[in-house]
Order: sequence, then C-alpha cells, then structure tokens
Amino acid sequence: MTPQDKTKVWVVIAAYNEAKVISETVANLLSFVDNVVVVDDCSGDETSQNALNAGAHVLRHPINLGQGAALQTGIQYALSKCCEYVVTFDADGQHSAKEILPMLTALQQSNSDIALGSRFLGGALNLPWQRRWVLKAAIIFTRITGGIKLTDVHNGFRIMTRRFCEGFQFQQNRMAHASEILNYIARCNINYIEFPVTIVYTEYSIQKGQRSSNALRVVMEWRFQDPSATRLS
Repeated sequence: MTPQDKTKVWVVIAAYNEAKVISETVANLLSFVDNVVVVDDCSGDETSQNALNAGAHVLRHPINLGQGAALQTGIQYALSKCCEYVVTFDADGQHSAKEILPMLTALQQSNSDIALGSRFLGGALNLPWQRRWVLKAAIIFTRITGGIKLTDVHNGFRIMTRRFCEGFQFQQNRMAHASEILNYIARCNINYIEFPVTIVYTEYSIQKGQRSSNALRVVMEWRFQDPSATRLS
C-alpha cells in the first residue's frame, strides 16, 4: 500500500467492553494503515482510553445502541475525513490486519464496490463445530431467500468504497446489520467480491461472540426488512 493509499483507508471498529484486547488490535492495524476509528458503544470499562492510548481516533456513544449503530457512526466519521475506503474490523483481534492490503488490491482490480471476507475461502482456526454448522445453514438460507451466492454471510471483515458507503446506511442497530448489508447488495445489484481471510477463534472471542442459536435468527431477519430501509434518497 502506498503512503497515499494509506491516508485514504479508514478502519472502523465497533467496540463494547473490549479493554482487554483493543490496544493490541489497534496497534496491529496501525502497522498497516494510518487511520483507525474505534466507536465505543457505551462500554463499562477502559475501552475508550485504551484505544486512544494505542493511537486510534475514539468516538463514544452515551448509551449502548448496538454494533450496527456503532459501525454507522464510525463510517460517517470516516466519510467526514475524506476517506476513499472503509474497512470494518472486529475488536476482539480474531481478524488479521495484514490481509487488508491484499483485499484492498483485489477490490480495486475488480472495480467492485465492496469486498466481503470469507473464512471458508480462507481459514477458520479453532472454529467450534456447532458454530460451523450454524454458519453453513445461514449460507444456504441466504442463497435460497436472498438470491446472492456467498461462501460466508456473517463475517465482520469487509472493505467498502466511498461510493458504497454514501449509498448505504445501516438501519439495523444490532447484529442484524450483517444481513442488512447483504440484502442491499442483492437488491441493488451491487458489484461485490469475496476474498479469503483468516479468522482465529480464541477463548476470549468465542465468549464475546453471539450465541450460535442467535445466528440463524439474525440472518432470517433479512426476509422481513423494509426493502427501502437501506437505500438513501
């Protein structure tokens, strides 16, 4: 990534009570990009201070709104800073920062508007078997009901162009935002690519993650969204 490219890329992290890991996550990212914004969704710990000390821009919600709302806050902030690309990245350190540049390069070469990370094209280390089966079921459900063929449907690692971010806005404040963005891609015929990424599941990330029993419910909410909800006028 050239110095000029690095100034155009902003990484957005939604964080809630991630004080134990946020410093390391931010530090790893800043080895590859210049700009990281952490949106602290009203944590009860030192998430904000630790992220700030690590070199991130920090925004804080006065009340807990959910991951979708936190990502939207961060994206709007990045757009105000004249970004050209927004990377969404999980706070718990399960993604690999070194994969940002290859994904960005693939996105640019494809002339698409969004690159979606896929752990099933890449690697899912220590993925619990229960979660693997739930994720596979969610993929099948999405293909049948959404008309979009993906190998992974609930991955928080993605890169979006400025054009995509200006045309899309999260309306689902909480975890259903992951299905919402796929709904928008399918409905509006957005050009997208999938890119192989690695997710390393640790005891911490498994404990912090949503229950497997909730994953299919989140994806199924796809079917009941207002078709106009994620399209800006």
